[in-house]
Amino acid sequence: MDVVVFGAGGRAGRRAVAEASGRGHAVTAVVRDPARHRDLTDVRLVRGDVTDAASVADAVAGHDAVVAAAVDLSADPAAFFTASSRALAAGLAKAGVPRLVVVGLASILPGASGVPLMDEPGYPNEYRSFYLGHAAGLAELRDSDLDWVYVAPAGDFDHSGTPSGRYRLAEHGDPASRITYADFALALLDEVDAPRHHRSAISIREA
Repeated sequence: MDVVVFGAGGRAGRRAVAEASGRGHAVTAVVRDPARHRDLTDVRLVRGDVTDAASVADAVAGHDAVVAAAVDLSADPAAFFTASSRALAAGLAKAGVPRLVVVGLASILPGASGVPLMDEPGYPNEYRSFYLGHAAGLAELRDSDLDWVYVAPAGDFDHSGTPSGRYRLAEHGDPASRITYADFALALLDEVDAPRHHRSAISIREA
């Protein structure tokens, strides 16, 4: 299978690249500046702009699925995630690529109370503009005709823990939940290899 990973230089993107390569897929790693990511070896490393539909279409042509893990912390979150979702929808449609797996954010998915985690009492909201940006991007996906899945950790990433090689679906978001990037990547690539969720958002936690 031929898989494209946008944002391949980031933490989630790198683990998605590693997992896809480990499964024997041919991987195209898309980054803004290939010169900064020469350590991404055994993949096709290309320059691309996830917010530009033409750039997306060029990068994904001839591939079977796309993992979108790109983030631009220097940009306005709403503008970036809205533009990237629109560009991915248009670019994948133009290139005829059928499957999109998006790295999501727990904050905008339902918590135990049924409301988004970011709206539950006591939830930290110093990054609310970032949360709302993700929500705007997800809304754009819901308005598209793509076969997409939005995959978020139930809480946050464990930056230093030891991967377990397992994961499970979470019933709801949980601020205390943690999952390693490597275990999260298992879920991303499982949704590439054998899609179980379509046009929906899911939460992943450690098994």
